[in-house]
Amino acid sequence: MKLLLTSAGVKNASIQDALVGLLGKPIAESSALCIPTAQYGHPNLGPGEGAWRFISGRSPLPMCDLGWKSVGVLELTALPSIPEELWVPKVRETDVLLVSGGDALYLCHWMRESGLADLLPSLRETVWVGLSAGSMVMTPRIGQDFVGWKPPAGGDDTTLGLVDFSICPHVNGEGRPGNSMAEAESWAAGIAGPAYAIDDETAIKVVDGNVEVVSEGHWKLLTP
Repeated sequence: MKLLLTSAGVKNASIQDALVGLLGKPIAESSALCIPTAQYGHPNLGPGEGAWRFISGRSPLPMCDLGWKSVGVLELTALPSIPEELWVPKVRETDVLLVSGGDALYLCHWMRESGLADLLPSLRETVWVGLSAGSMVMTPRIGQDFVGWKPPAGGDDTTLGLVDFSICPHVNGEGRPGNSMAEAESWAAGIAGPAYAIDDETAIKVVDGNVEVVSEGHWKLLTP
């Protein structure tokens, strides 16, 4: 799977160019499935307007409104109740998965419960575009600062670990919505591994283990 891990979606031309490069064809010729699930577990989002805005392309964070050939919805909480033959082929044939922000642990839980997490390694050409929690879920840990929803069986801040670094998104600087660099550095002190602090104009591209930062803004690699 090819990863484009963003803080706030496809916010600028550099991130969009990286996306087109991963797709290997124009966005207008590419099919997408959007995954709004992470929103439901976040205390400031939940079901309702936020999920609708994401799916309908009315969100200020560019994802579903980029001019895709087609956009469908993959709701992870529904998948355990339906046969795999109804949804697995749709995932395999789509070009990109657009994954909303929200609560990363809630998203991780439903990726595992639905079977999507087990399917990911076989999706060699599929592009995963994460937004905030949709990016953080691919990391080994999110850090205690980002723990909100907790699985019924308990657990810590562990996520899927498909990359070997963690991400602090929305590090937009003093006086702007999001996190400060000082907060990101404090968060990173509790992460036993490398971590990227990225602002909303930055994304991290990962292909076959090769990591490249794509940015028109500011970012910092924080090491233990």
